[in-house]
Amino acid sequence: MTLQPTSAEYFLAEATSVRRSLPPQFRDRLHDVVVKVPEFATSEQLRSVGLTDRWHLSGLYEGEPLPLQSSWSSGRLPPHIYLFRQPLLAEWRETDVSLPQLIRHVFIHEAGHHFGFSDDDMHWLEEQD
Repeated sequence: MTLQPTSAEYFLAEATSVRRSLPPQFRDRLHDVVVKVPEFATSEQLRSVGLTDRWHLSGLYEGEPLPLQSSWSSGRLPPHIYLFRQPLLAEWRETDVSLPQLIRHVFIHEAGHHFGFSDDDMHWLEEQD
C-alpha cells in the first residue's frame, strides 16, 4: 500500500524513518516518545508557546526533557512530539524544501527538546545520517 504524501500516516512513516536514521545513542532514548500528527495545535498548545495563530506552529514537544527526569518521574504520561499537518503542508507549499526534509527538520528539532539540546545541538543532530 502506497501512502498519500500528504496523509497523517505518511507523516508518521517519515517521522519513524527519521527516528531510525538517528545515531543509536539518540534513537534508543526516543523509544518512549509518542509521535502524533493532528491537523493543528490546540488552543492550550498554542498558548504554551505564546502563539495565537494555529498556522504558526508546525511542531511541539510536550514532556519532561531527559536532563530533568529522575526516578521520581515514573508514572507520568510519556513525552509526545506533535507534527501539525496543516501548518507543515502550508510551509512545504511555500518553500523549496521537500516534505520529507521538512518533517525531518521539525521532528529533530522537537526531539532535541526531549534531550534538552540547544539550537546548535539540534542542527548537529539534524546533519547526522
